[in-house]
Amino acid sequence: MLVLSRKKNESIVINENITIMVVEVRGDKVRLGIEAPRDVPVHRREIFEAILASRQADSKQGIDCLGGNPTEGGSLVQPMESLPY
Repeated sequence: MLVLSRKKNESIVINENITIMVVEVRGDKVRLGIEAPRDVPVHRREIFEAILASRQADSKQGIDCLGGNPTEGGSLVQPMESLPY
């Protein structure tokens, strides 16, 4: 991990298109300003971890398609002989 020291109104640049500036220091809290392209997601760690947990829960539920659910031993593909035509 790279550790940098910055004072109020000083910044760091990441990959030429992301800037992180120390906006305020008050006691044990630091406020940061982040400039990044709109296509770069920026989250607090606790929010990011909640997003990851939600994605993992969604992936464990599987996909219900064509009456099959792979997490319950079903199949996403129906055999040709079971089709109604």
